[in-house]
Amino acid sequence: MSDKVYVFDTTLRDGEQVPGCQLNTVEKIEVALALEELGVDVLEAGFPISSPGDFNSVVEISKVIRKPTICALTRAVQKDIECAADALKFAERGRIHTGIGSSDIHIQNKLRTTRENILEKAGWAAKFARNFVDDVEFFCEDAGRADLAFLAKMVETVIANGATVVNIPDTTGYCLPEQYYEKISYLMNNVPNIDKAILSCHCHNDLGMATANSIAGLRAGARQVEVTMNGIGERAGNTSLEEVAMILRSHKESLGLYTDINIKKIYPTSRLITRLMRMPVQPNKAIVGRNAFSHSSGIHQDGVLKNRENYEIIDPHDVGVPESLIVLTARSGRAALKHRLEKIGYPMDQAELDEAYAKFLDLADTRKEVYDEDLLEMLGQSRDTKIYQIVSLEVSSNTGEGSIATVLLKRNNEHFSSEAKGNGPVDAVINAIDNIVEPHVKLEEYLVQAITGGSNDIGKVHIQVSKDGVFYYGFGADTDIVLASAKAYIDALNKL
Repeated sequence: MSDKVYVFDTTLRDGEQVPGCQLNTVEKIEVALALEELGVDVLEAGFPISSPGDFNSVVEISKVIRKPTICALTRAVQKDIECAADALKFAERGRIHTGIGSSDIHIQNKLRTTRENILEKAGWAAKFARNFVDDVEFFCEDAGRADLAFLAKMVETVIANGATVVNIPDTTGYCLPEQYYEKISYLMNNVPNIDKAILSCHCHNDLGMATANSIAGLRAGARQVEVTMNGIGERAGNTSLEEVAMILRSHKESLGLYTDINIKKIYPTSRLITRLMRMPVQPNKAIVGRNAFSHSSGIHQDGVLKNRENYEIIDPHDVGVPESLIVLTARSGRAALKHRLEKIGYPMDQAELDEAYAKFLDLADTRKEVYDEDLLEMLGQSRDTKIYQIVSLEVSSNTGEGSIATVLLKRNNEHFSSEAKGNGPVDAVINAIDNIVEPHVKLEEYLVQAITGGSNDIGKVHIQVSKDGVFYYGFGADTDIVLASAKAYIDALNKL
């Protein structure tokens, strides 16, 4: 059996099913090109019969993508399969992904038929799809709750009728890792023609075990894993591409498995998905969350500064993250403070450091995070002359004509004013601020959150910008969401 794990990415199909994450065709092509560069083996481009837009996206992606296999989803329905085949006509390597429910829950309550009819329909669908492509994947929906003996018979039937890959989905995220392992093991040992196809893991995260279940399936003999970038997907999400790739790399000796993923592209691809799908990654998300390589505990900071491997099993540079972050909080120790002071030009001996640390703790107890300008003020130095404050903000908007913003900023006792146009009020404000500050940064993330609810609620805005590979975060809050956005942007720029 091969040691290679084929990475089947369904960000553009299962991932895009998340409410609010829909992409247009141009955006889908941009994502597809990034996934090709990342090194995925199979790219599920959409569900062609579901809408004209999805059909067109599969067609256009098939025209520009050459390395990965392009896959289109269908039900076990003739029109679905014919539509998918038509959408894949430009693909260098096309795959039709068809299937039907395999659990008694689906057979009785959803499909309202019998096991015998399901087997007949499954065999027909696999055979019919082979009329159009040489590569057919069959999904046994809700296999996580299916009867093992019946599931084995279903897998045997579709392989006999031409399926080259058989997907064993834990559709509802129900299985425990050992249960999913046993399920794949049973199929590997009890399906007579299993050597004629590859088993695939497609796990959902309803109980937080999608990645663990997928790894268990690979250990049991599956050689394809179905994933999404950032773990996005239906309900609680799918198995995370970045987690699987880094688990297999980190445990290569014990697992003996590998992928062709270019891990240095993981973080940039994650940021692209976040920006285009407007779905922020939780800060504590493994591998790609903004806190994944941040350290605020004094014990951890001391250990990381002595040797990164004390508290990091992954080098952030390996996955495209610029650097580890030492975040100064009330939990930080002398080692972290000394490190930061040296970086801003204030080396200290032990006695000086002890005195500064006492002041630092008093300061840190009053705020969530301590920045360089706070340290300068603590040491009696003047604040950086590039610290800006918002004095006034005016915005006018006309339907179809964009917006115009006038911003007045203050730096020390000097005032600066600028007017700029934008696609909307926030864009206009940012453009006006840029005219004054000239930061030359890239806006990476823009997130608005309501605090309590209601039209008079306070809106909290989180902005992330990057410059020269380093990321800066800004926060702002106000009942006026445009002003809150300006505050957040200025907050981020002031941290440059």
